[in-house]
Amino acid sequence: MQTVKIRLRKPTRVFTFLADDITLLRNDDCIVRSDRGLEYGTCVLPPEPCPDHLISRYKMTVVRKVTLSDEGTFRQLQQEEAKAKELCARHIRDRSLPMKLVDVEYTFDKHKVIFYFTAADRVDFRQLVRDLAQDLKTRIELRHIQVRDEAKITGGIGMCGRELCCATWLREFKPISMKMAKRQNLSLNPSKISGQCGRLLCCLSYENEMYKERKRSEVEGTVAPRVQEPDAYVVDAFGAVGAFSQSDIRHRPSDWRERLQEMGEDETVVESIEDVLEEEVFEDTELPEPAAPSGPHQEVEARPQDAQRSAQGDEGGKRRGRRRRRRKRPGGPSHHGSGGGQSGS
Repeated sequence: MQTVKIRLRKPTRVFTFLADDITLLRNDDCIVRSDRGLEYGTCVLPPEPCPDHLISRYKMTVVRKVTLSDEGTFRQLQQEEAKAKELCARHIRDRSLPMKLVDVEYTFDKHKVIFYFTAADRVDFRQLVRDLAQDLKTRIELRHIQVRDEAKITGGIGMCGRELCCATWLREFKPISMKMAKRQNLSLNPSKISGQCGRLLCCLSYENEMYKERKRSEVEGTVAPRVQEPDAYVVDAFGAVGAFSQSDIRHRPSDWRERLQEMGEDETVVESIEDVLEEEVFEDTELPEPAAPSGPHQEVEARPQDAQRSAQGDEGGKRRGRRRRRRKRPGGPSHHGSGGGQSGS
């Protein structure tokens, strides 16, 4: 006995079936028997040997490979599903039921019709079932699904540009929480971390365990924590101050102390590289004296009028300085007030 992985048509989930001497290759269509009856499926994984003690676990079996008549029946089923969906949507509108019809599925033997719908609250659809059974003349099943299952059945393209994971390979939905987005330092904007279904992205759980292990290692001390580098701030990029003047980052190698010791004559350790830079730039240099006037015609004699003006200017500056000091004295008597009192007496 062999086991084979088959993806059913609706919903697109992969189940394990028993295949008894039936040769199937990948992507081969086949007819299987499940708990709902005969169904149309596609082979995902070729048959593999199954131990005898595990055979009792699997109840569903592969009936046969798809034949030409089965392909005709499948095309006819697709047409009848479209008609049943239109009929059910009309009954829902007529009865104003608060539900959204997602998809319709016929079993391959036409013994049952399954209607998938979503609704915010519980819906009383007993009368709707009676109307559908009267029109379709078969067994009716209405299945309430969640919005994630709706996206799985409908399909689409995610924000990453690829087809939805739930519509292609994802078997089951795992619980997703906002804690996963916070742990991975992602944006908490709901529009950026939500999928087509309106729920949090399923891919948030793909790397969640790695981030949890990293955080656990940092707490235990087995892994050195990441040190965040300080940011650089530009004060005046084109002025005299220069760019990155107020930054904590200095463009120096990690072994700058050893290099300075090798360059210096003594063995003193420099406390900071800023001191070295100041010594190099602001060293004691003598300013050049102004050049003496050359030539007999460039000598200018000092005039007595200029000396008198300079003396008057110095005396005026001293007076203005005294006035400012008098005004700045807090709580002291003003000069004009005291003078006025003496004249009055």
